[in-house]
Amino acid sequence: MYSRILGLDVGTKTVGVAVSDLLGMTAQPVETIKIDSESEEFGFERLAELVKEYKPSKFVLGLPKHMNNDEGVRAEASRTYGEKIASKFGVPVEYQDERLTTMQAEKVLIDGGVRRKDRKKSIDKLAAVLILQNYLDAHKLF
Repeated sequence: MYSRILGLDVGTKTVGVAVSDLLGMTAQPVETIKIDSESEEFGFERLAELVKEYKPSKFVLGLPKHMNNDEGVRAEASRTYGEKIASKFGVPVEYQDERLTTMQAEKVLIDGGVRRKDRKKSIDKLAAVLILQNYLDAHKLF
């Protein structure tokens, strides 16, 4: 049985979203959801629509670790978000080390000639693609 996986890059103001193909080989960008973690607005309404549309078998969330492999405040926030969505949607959550993915995404956009103001609109969903693609590459079925 083939199914999709939703990849998420969770920040304090946005959640980048990516989706796998049905074979779990490639990740594609979906969108960036605006959130406000301070006022506990986590974008769950929009995420519910995406869950309904893609019917994912799991979520893969980026886990922001320090370069020495320690987990800090942002990793804790990512795990808390993961617990909330697992409970809310009944879909399992796995975590993927996301060290340097935002820098990779920025480099891809710069190399692609994307202007600075336009990069801000795409960086989070591209980071989600990189997180999900790294996960897919590490868990290849074929």
